[in-house]
Amino acid sequence: MPEAEILVSGATGRTGGAAIDELLKMGKRVRAYVRSNGDKAAALRGRGVDIAVGDFTDIDHIRRAMDGIQSAYFLHPIAPGIIGAAAYFAQAAKEAGVTAIVNMSQISARRESASHAAQDHWIAERVFDWSGVATTHLRPTFFADWLIYPHFGKEIWARKKIEFPFANGRHAPIASDDQGRVIAHVLADPQGHEGKIYTLHGPVEMNQTEIAAAMSEVLGVKIEYAPASIEEFKQKMETLYKFPPFLVQHLVEVAQNYRDGIFAGTNDNVEKLTGTSALSVPAFIAKYRNAFA
Repeated sequence: MPEAEILVSGATGRTGGAAIDELLKMGKRVRAYVRSNGDKAAALRGRGVDIAVGDFTDIDHIRRAMDGIQSAYFLHPIAPGIIGAAAYFAQAAKEAGVTAIVNMSQISARRESASHAAQDHWIAERVFDWSGVATTHLRPTFFADWLIYPHFGKEIWARKKIEFPFANGRHAPIASDDQGRVIAHVLADPQGHEGKIYTLHGPVEMNQTEIAAAMSEVLGVKIEYAPASIEEFKQKMETLYKFPPFLVQHLVEVAQNYRDGIFAGTNDNVEKLTGTSALSVPAFIAKYRNAFA
């Protein structure tokens, strides 16, 4: 098999997996960077994807995964360690002669962010910029996938309510599928994207009441928006979902950012970068209606 030319981290997750799907459709040779050589890695290998096993705490693991690679996707979970991971990833890329990196950031990444994770994402962007390896930063708004994540989707379906603490804030939900397509197209042809920051939005800005109405129309059941307070949501994340403190702190600040309009707006960057428009909320819910079965 010819040597892989594109490295995708987070390969068993939603954006990384979608990027791999698109890259394989494009006929690209892909290497997945995974934490364990288990069933998910085996499934990727069965599709012709090269596998490199490691994590972001060992620069030698990353460096070996970079052998022969031309462009690479960096994705770190909402957890401590992203700044060091970005430094390792950038240095390994530089040593290996990688010419382009696509970095998954977030729309709330700012120097002054009260979210530790969002501020860390902003600093990680600067690390890549300092590295000298041409990097494209992606800053998506709130994922449409929040509506189908296991914690939230099951609760929405069981209670027939969206109980997020977003008041009457607005955003244009962006599907991880569409983000994956953007990642793939920039990795496959990075020329002209060097140093760019792309915010990624869905096609229509909505508030949660309008999102609930769109879900109701597609699923054929009445779903309402019942806004929670930020404190109520915080308690649920801590006691019911058992989210780690770092993630809880981030999502509490995200809720306030959402109310303040940080996640608002829309654009056609997905269509410009991939040639296909982003999924609307009704189209997304229709595609993933089985999540509510």
